[in-house]
Amino acid sequence: MAVFEFSPLDVILASCGLPLFLFDIVLDIWAAVEFYKDGKYWCLAVLLLLLIGSSVLAQLFSWLWYSYDNFNLNTTVEKGVEPCLGVLHYQLLHVFDLFFQQDFSFCIRGWNLWNGGSEPKDLAVSLNHDLSMLRIIETFSESAPQIVLMLTTIASLLAVAYCVTMYHRCMRSFLPEKKKQSIISSVVYFVWNLLLLWPRIVALALFASVLPCFIVAHFLCSWLVLFFCAWRAKTDFMDSTGGEQLFRATLGLIWYFDWFNVGAGKTRKWTIAYHTYILADISLLCGLWFWRMSVDPPHSQISCFTASIIYGVVVLVYAVGLVCKVVYYLYFHPNVERKEDLKGEEDELDSIVAQENGGFRSVVPQGHCNKRMQKLAQSFYVKPAAGVGA
Repeated sequence: MAVFEFSPLDVILASCGLPLFLFDIVLDIWAAVEFYKDGKYWCLAVLLLLLIGSSVLAQLFSWLWYSYDNFNLNTTVEKGVEPCLGVLHYQLLHVFDLFFQQDFSFCIRGWNLWNGGSEPKDLAVSLNHDLSMLRIIETFSESAPQIVLMLTTIASLLAVAYCVTMYHRCMRSFLPEKKKQSIISSVVYFVWNLLLLWPRIVALALFASVLPCFIVAHFLCSWLVLFFCAWRAKTDFMDSTGGEQLFRATLGLIWYFDWFNVGAGKTRKWTIAYHTYILADISLLCGLWFWRMSVDPPHSQISCFTASIIYGVVVLVYAVGLVCKVVYYLYFHPNVERKEDLKGEEDELDSIVAQENGGFRSVVPQGHCNKRMQKLAQSFYVKPAAGVGA
């Protein structure tokens, strides 16, 4: 049976992510205090709405996943309070455990398990799979909108790209040993995601700076289109109909900022269509910003020449990001021929083994394999029958 394990590199990278997590919290508190001092109560209200909304969304996913697992008590914290708490408390504790205990003790637990700790190694990795997805959801529902509305600094964009890269590293754990991805692969992945995220968020921020009343309408119209595309993709991530619709709605939110591969089989056409749409949208948003900067005197704080350079740089950086993405998929992205080659698939097939012992069959205990994330790993790594999906 395949065993999911921490590698020292994963623990080190997770340790590097903790300062970014704490820095994001400090920025949120600092921004809220400054908005209150300056009397910008609308900005404060929007900031609090994003913070609360993203937290509720992530906790809702956490509760649904916990319910799909029949409220099993796996972590030390949950088992320690088992005699004292009811099912509802278990659910709330699971949310707490994923967001706080797992986030801050991940490094300690990783080193402990890697050095032969008593808890199952694949349990911590399975929980970290869920945690990486929750971080993606929280990042694109909180941090990315804050950058667009200029409620935080553009430096937070590094944290967004880093979160996406850590998700990529988490998916890597499903690969066979011979297909493991190197740190160079993760660096290239980080670079092209940053190069695609930066122009998209900058274009939205520029548009919002001159036409703030229209950014909400732009988001809603774009989200409806992207939600329809997610529905057409027939995703199969959640275990309930309502949960799947919530996931598709959240996927539309993520796609508003960045591509997130969830489709099975060949996705090259989907990827090309998405990036064509986003590139056209970036060009349109920057064009509207340039138009307002050139014709509206209150907004003409920079020259038309400078504005045109900014316009060209934003579009050019996105094009460079696309080139880097192609390079990644050509030279750094591993593919497996069949989904059975991924870790966890063989465990499912061999979980019940027939024994030649009096006609009885014995059940072999399964390891802790996160089936939800395994589905995403299939769309990310399994090579289509013909051609290479993106």
